[in-house]
Amino acid sequence: MSKFAAALNEQIANEFAASQQYIALAVHYDAETLPGLAAHFYRQAVEERNHAMIIVQYLLDSNEKVIVPAVESPQTDFEDVVAPVALALEQEKRVTEQIVELVKLAREEGDLVGEQFLHWFLTEQREEVSSMSDLLHVVERGRENLLLVEEYMARSQVGDQGAPDAAMPPVAGGAL
Repeated sequence: MSKFAAALNEQIANEFAASQQYIALAVHYDAETLPGLAAHFYRQAVEERNHAMIIVQYLLDSNEKVIVPAVESPQTDFEDVVAPVALALEQEKRVTEQIVELVKLAREEGDLVGEQFLHWFLTEQREEVSSMSDLLHVVERGRENLLLVEEYMARSQVGDQGAPDAAMPPVAGGAL
């Protein structure tokens, strides 16, 4: 297995871990009867799961071994209503750094197809960091009255709202 394929397998674990963390955030907000925030993070969980499955499909198409990883339990307790979104933003920044490192590795190994494959992820991460930064600002301002945050979630498009992306690479098993 090439270093690049091994690193992609590690990224599968990172994406599944991000998905699990988003489920934990969604459940947290769902338990607080904040359906807009909960729905947003449930969608984010599916999106991260699909990112993992995109990498799975790429490895399958490249005739590389796929390693389905175990992931650590996500954080489920938070000090206040802002902490989950702050955690989500840090997670998106970390994933962006991971994708950048994958691009560098593909380039270093001369894997132009692998590098091109990752360009979609770079664009996606720019959107994710921007969207989560905006949401953090809204939650920080509305921390004293989360119903205002819920109103914002209801009237604004936060993230891609699960909309299909024609440029997205194929997802193993289809986008479920």
